[in-house]
Amino acid sequence: MVIAVCAVVLAAGEGQRLRPLTERLPKALCPVGNVALLDRALHRLAGLGLAGPDSTAVNAAYLAEQVVHHVDGRAHLSVEPDGPLGTSGGIGRLRDWIDGRGVLVGNADAYLADPRCEPGKDIAALLDGWDGQTVRMLTRPMASGAAGGFSGRRFAGFSLLPWQRVRDLAAQPSDLVRTVWRPAEADGALELVDYDGLYLDTGTPADYLAANLHAAGDGSLIDPTATVTGRCRQSVVGAGALVLGDVDRCVVWPGASVAAGERLREVIRADTGLTVTA
Repeated sequence: MVIAVCAVVLAAGEGQRLRPLTERLPKALCPVGNVALLDRALHRLAGLGLAGPDSTAVNAAYLAEQVVHHVDGRAHLSVEPDGPLGTSGGIGRLRDWIDGRGVLVGNADAYLADPRCEPGKDIAALLDGWDGQTVRMLTRPMASGAAGGFSGRRFAGFSLLPWQRVRDLAAQPSDLVRTVWRPAEADGALELVDYDGLYLDTGTPADYLAANLHAAGDGSLIDPTATVTGRCRQSVVGAGALVLGDVDRCVVWPGASVAAGERLREVIRADTGLTVTA
């Protein structure tokens, strides 16, 4: 039996831990390897055949107009006008659109990289052999002694929810941990799917920088429209950026500049007036 599945990318959060970067951009639009995190998530889902407004939805709340403009018809949009409803409330607000389907839910700020798989195929295990009844969660091993998690594993950005767990979710502030994941665990209906690739929650400057440096590989990733005359070592430089000074293990956002004589190391340069240390 073929089970109908749709996808939702959660992009409504304020990204408080990533401030002051997220005072300029919603976290979902922050670039990693010169690609917005939201675009990485949508591309990953497209690799599973989940693309377009009939199959994929994006929610937005904080700086929602930027997310709406960026999506530009590529997905169904759910704008939460009174502020973020949380991971559960955001899905609850989309119940009519989900309409009986299973839903593959991904956090926009999840950075996943498995060099053994094409984009999307690294999360395909969530769908393989699914009976439409259990809750599935992509997971990585937890650090020794770490608290929380699920049977010694931690959530890695994506989960698969059956309609029977979605149909009663309310469009009010709440999170999936309380409304879906823990109840499914208590019922013996939570399946933990191993993910062997790299997973980073890009919610802090340190992890955001780490994701960018991973995307850059062993060298630097420089947009063709950027101008770099200074020294650039293992950094990511965005479109239209101007780097006259030296950058070492840095992220330079699109349109940002590094003046001659400046020497930056392990920072994010968002614009001339904002440099965030990782």
